[in-house]
Amino acid sequence: MIRLSKSVLRGFQFGDENSLQYHANNINVWNNVRDSFPHPYLRSDAVNWISAHHQLINPHNLAISVDDLVVGGIGIIPDKDIYKINAEIGYWLGEEFWGEGIMTEAIETMVLYVFEKFEFSRLYAGVFETNPASMRVLEKAGFKKEAIHQKSILKNGRILDEHYYSILKS
Repeated sequence: MIRLSKSVLRGFQFGDENSLQYHANNINVWNNVRDSFPHPYLRSDAVNWISAHHQLINPHNLAISVDDLVVGGIGIIPDKDIYKINAEIGYWLGEEFWGEGIMTEAIETMVLYVFEKFEFSRLYAGVFETNPASMRVLEKAGFKKEAIHQKSILKNGRILDEHYYSILKS
């Protein structure tokens, strides 16, 4: 468990199902994440996620908790083969908590956690062109824009640019 000024990063646990489903089941959240993030986000999705991610020693995915309720998530997807020194960072936050600085602090802390616990030298994130707030959050957390992958993603029937950010282990 990592205490932050406005939230806590911790492992997912049984009992988180209701708050996870409530905050994840929001079209405005889903509009900013990959399609593999379910929508609608059902109770069974929350149960399956928690079942797969609770009780890990050094989890790759952490809950963002406010007042002991899960209001978001942050995690990494390790790359493979020759890219195994890289990991993609992903995150989401319940809409009612947007604009409060919670995500910037969570990303800064997750970067430190990942570089301390795992053997990665680089983290990266892709952001939809329609999400400038997420770009600002990454920049505040020390990420640098590396590229814009033009017309590289399809979300909600629209072809969009992806803004690509990274941060290196110092």
